[in-house]
Amino acid sequence: MTEFDRIIPREETASVKYDGRTGYFGKADVIPLWVADMDFAVPEAVSTALARRAAHPVFGYTLATDGVLQSLIDWQEHRHGWRIEREWIILCPGVVPALHAAVLALSEPGAGVLVQPPVYFPFFSAVTTCGRRLLENQLLLDDGRYAMDYADLEQHAQAGASLLILCSPHNPVGRVWDADELARVLEIADRYGMTVLSDEIHADLVYPGYRNRSLGHLAGNADNIVTAVAPSKTFNIPGLGLSALVVPCPQRRQKLREAFGQLHMTASNPFSLVAFEAAYREGGPWLDRLLAYLAQTRDFVRDFLRTRLPAIHLIEPEGTYLLWMDCRKLGLTDAELQHFFVHEAGVGMNPGTVFGRGGSGFMRMNIGAPRSLIAKALEQIDSAARRRGLSTQEGAY
Repeated sequence: MTEFDRIIPREETASVKYDGRTGYFGKADVIPLWVADMDFAVPEAVSTALARRAAHPVFGYTLATDGVLQSLIDWQEHRHGWRIEREWIILCPGVVPALHAAVLALSEPGAGVLVQPPVYFPFFSAVTTCGRRLLENQLLLDDGRYAMDYADLEQHAQAGASLLILCSPHNPVGRVWDADELARVLEIADRYGMTVLSDEIHADLVYPGYRNRSLGHLAGNADNIVTAVAPSKTFNIPGLGLSALVVPCPQRRQKLREAFGQLHMTASNPFSLVAFEAAYREGGPWLDRLLAYLAQTRDFVRDFLRTRLPAIHLIEPEGTYLLWMDCRKLGLTDAELQHFFVHEAGVGMNPGTVFGRGGSGFMRMNIGAPRSLIAKALEQIDSAARRRGLSTQEGAY
């Protein structure tokens, strides 16, 4: 038994994932495999640092020390081979607020902003609520693997799209874009003067056999690339709400600082800063163990589906702890699919439709939980299918 097999009760902790089930699914009696946080205890170094800070009885406005910034610099260099400068870093109160601020700072009102659906749904609202024009560069599913549609991307860029929000690694489809794929994005962006905001919040969560490549690093720290990073997904601290933008261009940095100032956004939470530094400084060994555990869980789900539920096809993830499952062979509408999983199987996942075009017929499963819980969820799905009298043979659904 590993540290990640431990069941940690999360009910009645004001957890969105657990205590928010009734509001989202209409019932509390579902195994929650939806919200993208994990059911694992944080690295001991993080909890120790937080306890030490909590022991001090004053929680005033707090500065980001040199140690906080240096922890990110060291992590990026040692883990990803990317050397960034201290002055490039803008600390932000979470990636989603950073996305909104970046759209305001890096594009003009009414400008076209590109996203690549099916994609993390706040990308859409970051564009529309900021008064920009939403443009979609649909990902292509070819033989069970997603790819970018470069011809369509170039058409949008040529027509004047000012900003692309790139998800790298991609949530929910699990792609870790390789160097050649990212080079093509850079070529198009450079040719047409398009800025790229690369959301790399999942960059540390990459499975063996794949390698994350930061777009900013590949671009040689070009002026038109802004990168969003955070320890939140990596070390399971998203509720602490701290991320960073890496912005080599001084002019874009100034615009971003002005946008954060207009929104009165600050990153001065004393607990967030302490956890940020402790995670990046001491969390590496914990992350290595986590990645091994997640890889085994991914393989467990894949093998279960192949042998017991072959009508549900797993899009093999290269990164993230989120699985993108193709349920179209079940022959159910999206409403029926949600009813089947929630009310018949008792498993709460994100319906693919919330991720935009291309999400119909898919579900997103969060495997950041003890494997026994994932196994229970799969058994319940299989039992629900059998109660319906459904065959386990592929295509019979």
